[in-house]
Amino acid sequence: MLYFAYGSNLHHFQMKRRCKDSIFLKKINLKNFKLTFRSKYRAADIEPKKNSIVPGGLFEISKSDEKKLDKYEDYPALYKKYYFYYYGKKVMTYTMVKKSSFRFPTERYLNVVKRGYKDCNLDKKYLKKALIP
Repeated sequence: MLYFAYGSNLHHFQMKRRCKDSIFLKKINLKNFKLTFRSKYRAADIEPKKNSIVPGGLFEISKSDEKKLDKYEDYPALYKKYYFYYYGKKVMTYTMVKKSSFRFPTERYLNVVKRGYKDCNLDKKYLKKALIP
């Protein structure tokens, strides 16, 4: 199945450790969404926003990878699944259940996300924008 990562799962080494079957395919943009950080975990989330994009990584993952991600993302308590179509193919990602207000991410978490942006060759300006409430 196809999975869209936009936060810490962009980090290739971490993603591989978490999901041994995962294969990074390419970078893509999720249209009409914006990146933010929230909850007590200060983790990445996406929310609808017209004419905005969230850059991310498109991964091929197995059924067992999906189960591991579900556990890691605390699905369905913290995150729920969101599906969209990319060139006719169904893609799964996660979005937070409770849309609490913005919380600046911890330095450790943010560094993992920044490394992921580098790994996937994403434009950092979207990340910088997401860090301004």
